[in-house]
Amino acid sequence: MILAVILWVLTGAIVYGFAGKFWWFPPPISQHGVAYDEQFSVTLIVTGIIFAIAQAALGYVVFKFKDDGKRASYSHGNDKLEAIWTSATAVLFVGLVLMGTSIWASVHFAEAPADALQIEVTAKQFAWSFRYAGADGKFGKTDIKFINDANGNPVGLDEKDPDAKDDVVTPNIRVPAGKPVLLTLKARDVIHNFFVRELRLKQDLVPGMAIPFHFTADKIGIYEVACSELCGLGHHQMRATLQVMSPENFEKWKFEAAQK
Repeated sequence: MILAVILWVLTGAIVYGFAGKFWWFPPPISQHGVAYDEQFSVTLIVTGIIFAIAQAALGYVVFKFKDDGKRASYSHGNDKLEAIWTSATAVLFVGLVLMGTSIWASVHFAEAPADALQIEVTAKQFAWSFRYAGADGKFGKTDIKFINDANGNPVGLDEKDPDAKDDVVTPNIRVPAGKPVLLTLKARDVIHNFFVRELRLKQDLVPGMAIPFHFTADKIGIYEVACSELCGLGHHQMRATLQVMSPENFEKWKFEAAQK
């Protein structure tokens, strides 16, 4: 009896804790984030209902078939019923996966819009670098032999290349609100991960690869960019900020940064 009550009380407390959302995600700042949260909520509700029913049934079985001092009996079960609920579970969970696939594919398979702002992202132990093309709209040449962190050249800009002279390289990323952004992700040493929780997006950066990754941030503000892939002893220090600005303020900032 006591064990059954404990099961029911714990189940109620867990359901209440999730339903109340007392400790939850920060608000999304993109349409992708909104769709992600909606799909997460549907999945949580479906699995939560199944969890509650299963635990309630478990408590009932514990209570009904508790030891009463009589000889224990054996039940083979019901093969047909087991086949039905196993099949129903498979259909349900595969269906949830298929529902969420389009959200995932819209980021990883769909092409970024042609007018997307292009930003090159370079990760190294334990810092981020974000490069913007200058007023000419062209990225300058880079070469690994020119990389010099001490002299402020973390991406290896070729200073003899005219297109490189107005490139803007910053330790934090700034983007205009409502405009598509296409990132090209690169890693200098080990695997890192670009993660912004408010965007509901994360993507590995793999040495030797240039990985495209796009998003559109709609809400002005400052958000944390974290490396969510363990990349060494200084992993905890590898943080930057994503600043979503009004288009006017972004263009002003970019112009001023190119003059320095």
